[in-house]
Amino acid sequence: QVQLVESGGGSVQAGGSLRLSCAASGYIVSAHCMAWFRQGPGKGREGVAYISRGGTIRYAESVKGRFAISRDIPKNTLLLQMDTLKAEDTGVYYCASTSGVVCSLVASTYDRWGQGTEVTISS
Repeated sequence: QVQLVESGGGSVQAGGSLRLSCAASGYIVSAHCMAWFRQGPGKGREGVAYISRGGTIRYAESVKGRFAISRDIPKNTLLLQMDTLKAEDTGVYYCASTSGVVCSLVASTYDRWGQGTEVTISS
């Protein structure tokens, strides 16, 4: 059974950092395109970053230069290092994966989702 479980969320002040993890079971992280999405209060789900099977990475413009997506292959885990956090980064963060070959920052691309981890940034 495929399962994605996020952790690492919390409350920090603006300018701080958090590191999110997404542990995969029944699934090989490095064999699929995987992504991070977020949903802020009253907003739709927004693509934050993805990493393809081959290691191609793309970020949303709003997080470029501040966030870094990576994979811990021995731990079969997807990571998101978030630095210089802003109040507008507040939201529930989800990891997602696709069994298809296309990577994108569009939610409909992905067919497996974690339950989310909450991030709150205070200004």
